[in-house]
Amino acid sequence: MKIRQLRYIYEVARRGLNVTAAAEALFTSQPGVSKQIRLLEEELGVDIFVRNGKHLTEITPAGQRILEYTRRLLDEEDNIRRVAEEFHATDSGDLAIATTHTQARYALPTVIQAFRRRYPQVTLHLHQGSPPQIAKMAAEGQADFAIATEAMHHFDTLVMLPCYRWNRCVLVKPNHPLARIESLSLADIAAYPIVTYTFGFTGRSKLDQAFAAHGLRPDVVLTAVDADVIKTYVRLGLGIGIVADMAYDPQTDRDLVRLPVDHLFEPSTTHIGFRRGLFLRGYMYDFLEQFAAHLTRELVDEIAAIADPEERRRRVAQRIPQLPATRD
Repeated sequence: MKIRQLRYIYEVARRGLNVTAAAEALFTSQPGVSKQIRLLEEELGVDIFVRNGKHLTEITPAGQRILEYTRRLLDEEDNIRRVAEEFHATDSGDLAIATTHTQARYALPTVIQAFRRRYPQVTLHLHQGSPPQIAKMAAEGQADFAIATEAMHHFDTLVMLPCYRWNRCVLVKPNHPLARIESLSLADIAAYPIVTYTFGFTGRSKLDQAFAAHGLRPDVVLTAVDADVIKTYVRLGLGIGIVADMAYDPQTDRDLVRLPVDHLFEPSTTHIGFRRGLFLRGYMYDFLEQFAAHLTRELVDEIAAIADPEERRRRVAQRIPQLPATRD
């Protein structure tokens, strides 16, 4: 049994049993992958995959169990490499972050700038996607950290740490009737077409919950994952915008009026997550604390050591009872 063979079966399973796609990801040939999988099955005396002719159609029960242990073994192989790197190249390496557009555009720039000044030899990889995609990348080892607001708690293998709370604002053109109202109500907002985030992004669920709780059905005429796109269509007069408050820039958005709505919507919480069992290098701890000052090395290790996801959540609630209202 070779590590290479285990990496092959893991990648094939991760690629939906597409051997060609797995071979491309592993920078090798499809026949070579197929041959090594066969050799591993012969050595183990069991089939890992069910075949229909030359095609793999499903994973056998034995294969499911083998893949569980394969994932752990490959994680530990990565950790061994990280441990070695920590001792011979303390301030160099890689850091992969998976996040949403809002976090990448508004929350992360100052953190990454400061991190780069401190660790110029660490290569940063920034991946963007939907919250489920982001969490999946961290759970499968494609990213070290996942940063998002929604859909992160569906992956029990991730250690989830709350970072900061944030709320929304309404953006309108200066001549819009809402600009003359001192304190908006949900009914005021629902009376106009709305441009806001796509469902599943940037706390959109809190928005929908607030309207539904008051029996209102807002007229959402356009959704986007990018606050800059939302602002563009507000400027065109398509509707009023509802965006994360951090997305409003007093300098670049001087042509729009920001209306506070903290009293109307529950705040959302941004989390950072990483795969439990991941060996965190020194600069990774530093990144965590730069992004959220309360995430000290001691606290991170304490939470990560807890195996049960529910107990982790309880401990987090006990140890981090209060969060800053914004990253600023």
